[in-house]
Amino acid sequence: MATYIDPMQHNPLDTDRVKKLKFRAWRRGFREADLILGPFADAHAAELGPEELDQFERLLEVPDQDLYGWIIEREPTPVPFDTPLMDRIKSFRFGARQTRSDLGG
Repeated sequence: MATYIDPMQHNPLDTDRVKKLKFRAWRRGFREADLILGPFADAHAAELGPEELDQFERLLEVPDQDLYGWIIEREPTPVPFDTPLMDRIKSFRFGARQTRSDLGG
């Protein structure tokens, strides 16, 4: 008899991984990147699938100045990092900036 595994239930290891990624996203040491990646992680990390979590983790390994340059499109995003996830982060930054402006930031 096969055991049914609900795909909507998160693996406890994924939950721990998401927590660690959120922490890393907020504490890169480069404030401008922190203010984009931290809120993005808070809003979306829990809904990312395993492949997207891998992609996000790889992005967090990239040096701050490079990653920030790709996000603000100062530099072209290299092909290995030019993914739908990166597009979501780039789009998210506009919403994050608008929210900070609405709050007087």
